[in-house]
Amino acid sequence: MADRTPARSALITGASRGIGLAIARRLAARNMALTITARNEEALAAVRDDLRELGSPAVLSIAVDMADPDASVGLIQRHRDEYGDMSALILNAGVGTAGSIADYPLKRLDKTIAVNFRSPFVLIQEALPLLRSAVARHPSEGAKIIVLSSITAIYAEAQLAAYGASKAAIASLVDTLNAEESGTGISATSIAPAYVDTDMSEWVRGRIAPEAMIPADDVATLVECLLRMSARSVIGRVVMARAGTDGYEA
Repeated sequence: MADRTPARSALITGASRGIGLAIARRLAARNMALTITARNEEALAAVRDDLRELGSPAVLSIAVDMADPDASVGLIQRHRDEYGDMSALILNAGVGTAGSIADYPLKRLDKTIAVNFRSPFVLIQEALPLLRSAVARHPSEGAKIIVLSSITAIYAEAQLAAYGASKAAIASLVDTLNAEESGTGISATSIAPAYVDTDMSEWVRGRIAPEAMIPADDVATLVECLLRMSARSVIGRVVMARAGTDGYEA
């Protein structure tokens, strides 16, 4: 396994489109070996060759539904078997639908919590041994966990209670993770953007034009910068607001 272990590897959830794909492209260009996940195998297959052409030495694609309680453990095992350790864990997959607290369907709430909080929690838990192994190989650079939260985790917006609460939970998890692990070389960042110009924001385009949203590539630029930092610095939370707003709205 030691001979097969690449210099750096990353696992990216929700990587077939939008923010996740933008991040995957940046990391491929940095010659990182990748594990990419999404629900649709065809969508993953469509981006594999592109990531290899950009410079990734290896791309493992795994189609999973992050609402599946067994999916997270299997993902980490597949990554470990392929690469040996993990330099970066990028938790981007998420779900969210609008609805008032008064009549929000509890079945939908359960799925939101499962995908946006439980799955990232288990992925982090299972990945820690691999991240520690990467720190042992590259102690000055350490290993990074980056979680896509939401500005609604910080500033409440009507109709987004379930989504915002699930994203606030994962941001809190990042804070505690840094308290427990940053001294060992593993640090975490939660990025809380306002509306990003992806298909997940299509429902609000009647109110906010795509050109007024944050470009997905700007989020990827931030992720790339975070991964370039040494293990001696910790950036716990980052808020990305839309230009022209007061920063307190999605």
